[in-house]
Amino acid sequence: MNSIQTVPVTEPSPVPGVDDRPVLLYLHGFNSSPKSQKANELRSWLATGNWPLDLQVPQLGFDPQQALAVAASAIAAAGPRIKGIVGSSLGGYYAAVLSHRFGLPAALVNPAVYPYRLLRDYLGPQHNPYSGEHYTLTEAHVAALEAMDPGEPDDPGRLLLLLQTGDETLDYRQALARYPASPAWIQAGGDHRFQHFERVLPAIMAFLGFSSR
Repeated sequence: MNSIQTVPVTEPSPVPGVDDRPVLLYLHGFNSSPKSQKANELRSWLATGNWPLDLQVPQLGFDPQQALAVAASAIAAAGPRIKGIVGSSLGGYYAAVLSHRFGLPAALVNPAVYPYRLLRDYLGPQHNPYSGEHYTLTEAHVAALEAMDPGEPDDPGRLLLLLQTGDETLDYRQALARYPASPAWIQAGGDHRFQHFERVLPAIMAFLGFSSR
């Protein structure tokens, strides 16, 4: 099921029925969910810092076209309140696509910059341990990912790369080669999950233009 989980991290607007807080969209990775560790770390960090924003974390299904549509619908629904996107792994690819389409800044955390190449090694039966969903990854899914590739960014400065060299799933150098003109935060070691994610959150928020109370 594709759904959007909205997590208010501050008290509601004092005007009943009105919420003008900026929106931050977080997009999880392959076979993950809004319950992923990084999503939970982001929620906790925002709540602790009393950030005046709404964090929206869509459940992205395995079908790339549907996943992108869910994320795009969240952006459209937020309207001018949407200020930025954070995407992890496959979610980083979707974030780059949406940044190009909507002109939004996006922080890409250990992003899969060519997922249509990577996921060919995963064709066949799959299981999402977070959602419990069983499905089959097909060539059509891979082709859909390739078809949505936005190509070279029209504004490389809208993308922030956050990379750890110890990523065991993705070679961080691919992201640097794909987006050579984008600002990058590179940490030695780590892994694909991105160790100590909370340490880079202040830089992410500053890049996306959010400010705390």
